[in-house]
Amino acid sequence: MQQHGGGGGEAESRARPLPAAPAPAPAPAAARLRRFAAEKRALPQPRVMVVLAGRDETDEPADAMSSSDSADEDFRKPASPMPSRYLGKPLCTYSGLQEFPEVVPLNVGGTYFTTRLSTLRRYDDTMLAAMFSGRHHIPRDAEGRFFIDRDGAYFGDILNFLRAGELPQRDRVRSVHREAQYYSIGPLLESLEQVQPLTGETVRQAFLDLLPYYKENLERIVEIAKLRAMQRKARFAKLKICVYKEEMPVTPYERPLFNSLRFERSESEAKLFEHHCEVDVSFGPWEAVADVYDLLHCIVSDLAQRGITAEHQCIGVCDKHLINHYYCKRPIYEFKITWW
Repeated sequence: MQQHGGGGGEAESRARPLPAAPAPAPAPAAARLRRFAAEKRALPQPRVMVVLAGRDETDEPADAMSSSDSADEDFRKPASPMPSRYLGKPLCTYSGLQEFPEVVPLNVGGTYFTTRLSTLRRYDDTMLAAMFSGRHHIPRDAEGRFFIDRDGAYFGDILNFLRAGELPQRDRVRSVHREAQYYSIGPLLESLEQVQPLTGETVRQAFLDLLPYYKENLERIVEIAKLRAMQRKARFAKLKICVYKEEMPVTPYERPLFNSLRFERSESEAKLFEHHCEVDVSFGPWEAVADVYDLLHCIVSDLAQRGITAEHQCIGVCDKHLINHYYCKRPIYEFKITWW
């Protein structure tokens, strides 16, 4: 019985599995590098990846694998995004800036220029500084020049101002002013507006602002002249225009009585003075030092800016009888518009 029992105990001891040996601790990074060097194996190159999701503070590091194959997989396995508490917030992204050489070749509408990068960035709040800041992509032509889709006839004047503050000649001021508006070069705009002819244009515009419906009347002159020329199949057209400074022109000896009627008349008497001359377009009245001939000059010059040739001559006054011995007496001018 004891032998049988003893034999059974030995059988049970042989049949019982031995306790498993503890797993080897993961090799540190230094030991891993020494193993690769001893085996003369090339170190695996890690991959650089941008992880958009930040790691949560509660996440615990994963256990390292002890085998060499698992070490290779650790280096090559891409990082997986981890849940983050900041997923609802905007993430900052980085985009590469376009780089420019110190000497910049330019192609402005087919005209070639060469200038320094610092010249184009002279003033921070201009379009040129924004274009060549690197934040915007500028295309290149076949020769590698940076292309700007703009007429280059006056771009040299823009560069001369950015280089040394030089202003263009008088006959180029208006055109350069338009280019400075496009490129948003504030210092150049301020400088150009202090010289002729833009200074005179500012004064002239202040006078024209006193005239009601000046621009509308100018458009009406063009439309009437065009329609009459087409109806007559002619190269020119004539129309009558009334230009008067005062509300009702009178002779000097009539002025005292006229002024009393003008400021002290009743509503019924005022209707007796209401009158519209039989003309195509009427300008006036206005309160300024500029007289009738100044306004006529403005009309002719503004039509010339649109390529329309205009001539005028006084053909008399309006003889409409108003009240008692008062007549309209507003001067009437005949305008001749030539189309070709």
